[in-house]
Formats: sequence, C-alpha cells, structure tokens
Amino acid sequence: MRLRALLETEALGLRLLGGEEELDRTVRGVMTTDLRDPSRYLSGGELVLTGLAWRRTPEDSEPFVQILAGAGVAGLASGEAELSTIPDDLLEACARHRMPLFAVNESVAFATVTEHVVRQVSGERAGDLAAVVDRHRRLMTSGPAGTGPEVVLDLLGSDLDLKAWVLSPAGRQIAGAGTELPPGTGALLAGEHLAATRTGRRGPYRTTVRGTTYSLFPIRNAEAARAHAPVSQDIRETVLSDWLLAVQADAGDWPAARLDLLQGVTQLIAVERDRRDAARTVRRRLAQEVLELVQTGAAPAEIAARLRIAAPVLLPGLGAAPHWQVVVARVDWNRDGAETASGPTAQSLLEEILVDPAATGGESVDRIAVAHTGDEAIALVPLPALGTGTEAEGGSGAAVLHADTLLVAVRAPLSAGLAGDGRLTLGVSAPVHSAEGLRGALEEARHARRVAAARPGEVCAAGHHELASHVLLLPFVPDDVRRAFTARLLDPLHDYDRRHRAELIPTLEAFLDCDGSWTRCAARLHLHVNTLRYRVGRIEQLTGRDLSRLEDKLDFFLALRMS
Repeated sequence: MRLRALLETEALGLRLLGGEEELDRTVRGVMTTDLRDPSRYLSGGELVLTGLAWRRTPEDSEPFVQILAGAGVAGLASGEAELSTIPDDLLEACARHRMPLFAVNESVAFATVTEHVVRQVSGERAGDLAAVVDRHRRLMTSGPAGTGPEVVLDLLGSDLDLKAWVLSPAGRQIAGAGTELPPGTGALLAGEHLAATRTGRRGPYRTTVRGTTYSLFPIRNAEAARAHAPVSQDIRETVLSDWLLAVQADAGDWPAARLDLLQGVTQLIAVERDRRDAARTVRRRLAQEVLELVQTGAAPAEIAARLRIAAPVLLPGLGAAPHWQVVVARVDWNRDGAETASGPTAQSLLEEILVDPAATGGESVDRIAVAHTGDEAIALVPLPALGTGTEAEGGSGAAVLHADTLLVAVRAPLSAGLAGDGRLTLGVSAPVHSAEGLRGALEEARHARRVAAARPGEVCAAGHHELASHVLLLPFVPDDVRRAFTARLLDPLHDYDRRHRAELIPTLEAFLDCDGSWTRCAARLHLHVNTLRYRVGRIEQLTGRDLSRLEDKLDFFLALRMS
C-alpha cells in the first residue's frame, strides 16, 4: 500500500505535516517505538509510530530521523498526546531527510493505525505470499535431499528467470544453472563479497563486474546467521569459509517477497553446505589420527597401518599405497596490535584451496584430509587424487602440488578478505612414499610456511625447494639418531643449567648466532666479555668440544636445531 492511501483513510485521522512529494512510497509494515535508536528493529518500508518520548531536547530530532532515513523507513507518524503539538525541530529534520511526517490525533490510538496497516499490507501480499510459499515448498522438497544446489538454481531460472551461481569464498564455482560464469568473474565476485562483508554492510551486496550487475547473497552457517550484531572479527573469520549466492540481477529494487525467497534459497543451500561438511568429518578425523601418531613419534609400522585405513577412504579403488604430500597453513589476525591465529579458519581455507582445480592443476576431487592442531591446519594430500601424473617423487608430474601455483587462483579474493586484519601463509613439502617420511614432510612443510611468513603480502606460500640445505635434510634424520645426537651434546648443558641456573644453553645459542663474535655476543646478552668467556669455557669443559673449531660449532648448531 502507498502512504497516500493512509492519508485518504478518514478513520485514521492522519494529518500531513511534510513530505507531500514522497506520498507514493510503498508501506510494507508498521512499527511503534520510543527508542532513541530503533535501527536494529527496522528492515525498510515501515510506517514508524512514535509518541516522542525519546525527545528530551531539540537536538534529539536530527539523529532520530537520520536513523529512520538510513534504514529506508517509508514515513513517520507522531502522536500529539505527549506534547500537544509536533515540535519544529522534528519538522525541520524530516524536511532535511525527505521523510514524510504525519500527525496522529490524540483521539486515535496507535493500535488502530497498526491494525489498519497490517490488514491492508497482508491483503495486498496474499497472492505474492501464496506464490512464495509454493516455491518454498518446491525448493524444500528438492534442495536438501542431497542432490546438490543445482536443483534450487534451476527453479530460480525457470520460475523467476534468474541466472545464479553458488561460489566459494575464493571464487570457485560450486554450482550453477546452465551457463558457467566467464573466466575470472567468480574470483572478482568473491573479492567484492569479502570486501563488502568487512565493512559490515547488510547483504545482498550489489556490484558490477565487466559491465554486468550482480547481487551477492551470503550463505552463512547457522551460528553466523543468528548473529545480528555488526560484523566482528570472529564473524569475519567465519565469512572466509562461507559460500555465497551470486545472482545476475540488481536486487536493489526488488519487492520484499522476492528478497525473502532468495534468503530462503540461501538457507537451503546452507543445508547442502552442512551436508558436504559432514561428509568431510571422517576424512578430518583420519588426518587427525595420522598426524597425532606422526607428532608423538609413533613407530612407522603403526603410522603405516593407519595410512592403510585412510587410503581407501581418500582414494576408493586405489590398489597400491599412494605417495603423500603435507601442506601446512596458518591464518594470523592482528587484533588491537596483538597477533592471534585461528586453526579452524586455516582448516576451512586449506580445504577450499586444495579442492579447487584451478589451484591444484588437476581435477576437482573432494577427498583431501585436513586437520587442525592449535593454530595451524595440516593437510595430508594423497597425490593420485589430484591427477594422473606418475612423477610423484620430486618430478614435474601433474600429481604433485607446487607452492608457486597453489595460490594463483585464490590470492586476489582471499587478500580482499584478509587485507588489514590478517595473513594466510602456506608451506608445501616434497612428496614422500612411506610412513617413515611423514615426520620429515611435516617438519619440512612447517619450515616452508615460516619462509612464506617472512614475505610481504596477505597470502603467501613456499615450497620445500626454497629451504636451505640443512633445513631440508634435518627433518629426514631418523628419530633415534636425532635423540642420540642431541643428548650427547646438549644433555650435560641442560643438567648443569638445572642445577646452577647458569644459562649455558641460551649462551651457546647466542654465541653461534653471533658467528662466534665475543663482543657482539656479550653485548646481546648484556654480559662482560670475561663472563662470556667463562661460560663458553664451561660449555667446552662439559662437552669435550672446542667452539673455536668449525666442526664443533656445526655440531652444536645442528643439535640445537634438532632439539
């Protein structure tokens, strides 16, 4: 219904005080409030009724009307019972913001106006709502049955003539009705979606890419959908793993019924997202079990047995045990000057990256196993799942993941979602073909991620080939050899430090880091040079080594790195 119709209804006794040129506005609902800031309860198109209890001084009118205008309110009706007349400051504020203003006679109850508006709006919407209910019924019977989002998108195309696509946060096309998006458009839309979300804007987001207008609807999980507060850091982390619905249309002038329908579509697609996430639960658990065995130093035979259980789940029908690669990812957030990390966010992003054929250079097969431990996510990647290449051991076959191509397709949109607040860094190991090699591959991937973290930019990756020679070799030293080597050199120093609090281990680390320079090391430790010489002499006496010899310096350096 139009505002003009309310003015023409004598039983309501409304008197127009300003905004005659805006009387063709559509009224979609009614709300009564005396809050100074009712924005959280407004969705646009309301006739707002107020008794002016929020007005304490003339200065209160301007911010109140500004809030209503920003929320898209159709008009404001003020009761005369409280002040007997409408104050001039309210008239002036409404004129500035082109807000139609009505006076409600004190003999007319707000309930009378509310009942009339609700009855009229409901009657006019009856036909539209019936169609919406029918579409929702059809969508509900098709969407969550596990057949994928394509059925829902097909109905949008057939019933509403809308082209729509479901996209990942990195711009990968998950589903579409008929035609695919032009190359590169998905990444641009995902970047626009993430950038809009960071500003706290309310969806849908409208954007134009290469001359075509799209409306972007967030597809959020249940927890995020219940959050009505402005976007917080935690919600931003969630959005980095949420899908989005891109519709080739401008939703800015859509009626409320169509917007409601599209919101229902996003909820149905969210059900499909939850179903797919549930399917990943088994793979995540397998990855977690294997990595716990690797990190706790379990026997290779025990790790191999667990891998034999994992292989059929990840690679059904595979006859022989595959080669494996390890990818480590970390998302770091800058909050109030402090660095924090999110393992679950890194897990979701790593799953998204590794299932994207544009990133992995092969067929999209959702069989990646990703776990998260603390602040990092760790992917156990079976190489045959990514292609048919056979050069698995360090060659250039299609099966092997390469750090320099892993992020090409996703860098731009993810950078838009992380800019100013966070960073994503990845490390990729060399391929290994046995359980004995997984411990080394994990450490190698972690070292490579640290190399990536030293680079500028929001999204960075590094591979095993970028590591220094000793860093490359150390992870593959057998555990028993590592323990024996470090114990022989460092245990006497640890024992002495525990008994005397002499800080010989920190002194040794600083001395080697300063390339054996007495003056630089003494300055770093805030010691007199003679005190430093005494400590180094004690280290040499306890270990039987000579720190003036290159060989002994190298042994200590390696022992500290492996400890």
